[in-house]
Amino acid sequence: MLLALAALWGASFLFMRVSAPEFGAVALAGVRVAGAALVLVPLLAWRGELPALARHWRPILFVGITNSVIPFSCFSYAVLSITGGLASIFNAATPLFGAAIAWLWLGERLSGSRNIGLAIGFAGVFGLAWSKAGVRAGAPQADVALALLACVAGATAYGFSANFTKRRLTGVPPMAVAAGSQLAAAAVLAVPALLLWPPEMPGPAAWANMAALAVPCTGFAYILYFRLIAHVGPTNAVTVTFLIPAFAVAWGALFLQEAVTWDMVAGCAVILVGTALATGLLRLPLPARA
Repeated sequence: MLLALAALWGASFLFMRVSAPEFGAVALAGVRVAGAALVLVPLLAWRGELPALARHWRPILFVGITNSVIPFSCFSYAVLSITGGLASIFNAATPLFGAAIAWLWLGERLSGSRNIGLAIGFAGVFGLAWSKAGVRAGAPQADVALALLACVAGATAYGFSANFTKRRLTGVPPMAVAAGSQLAAAAVLAVPALLLWPPEMPGPAAWANMAALAVPCTGFAYILYFRLIAHVGPTNAVTVTFLIPAFAVAWGALFLQEAVTWDMVAGCAVILVGTALATGLLRLPLPARA
């Protein structure tokens, strides 16, 4: 399940990369969450968990904005100027941003290893942005800079949403959060998506890629993710983050001939090591205080 989920979420960057130029970032994000909601809401009703959605609709609406509207739009915009593989590496830094936000907002104490991990991880993020590896040929420098900022904004939104969910939605059925957040995101993006709809209707290939992005890579992936949490727990399930870049880079290289540079490999390795330390999955043998 872990490998299947990583493959699906890695493929989402491939499908965004192909369909975003025809749909545009906001329209693509809007259609994506609408398609995911069509998969998840009927399943939620079948499970008899719609009352949980009704009781907690306000925080779920906020999660829909921070966990779908903002990051989906940001990453869809980013892949207009950078490769899907590079965008996925920034996405892998999500737990890093989550740990930093937990420290700043929730007052969560960080050990020596986790502080070192934050420093290493953010150094990897800035180094990767500075190297500009994975930039699409011919992309203007200003667009590349905005794309990198969009990746950071998307990862930050994911990290904030994880902490908000932990604080406000603990005990709420996870499927209610998943389905409700996609439904809320679809409602929020409905008008912006219509206003920013491309003047020329996207072609059949773009619609097919969008459908793959919405249904298996978003709707079914959420189902798989929560099944994984039920089987191995949230701490082990979050390790899927470390596998997504490998699949995203592989799909991009295989189907779109995206180049894989040593800067990307090195930056990804630094970010993942820092993230593992910052989230406590990896610990350094630091000497204990007297």
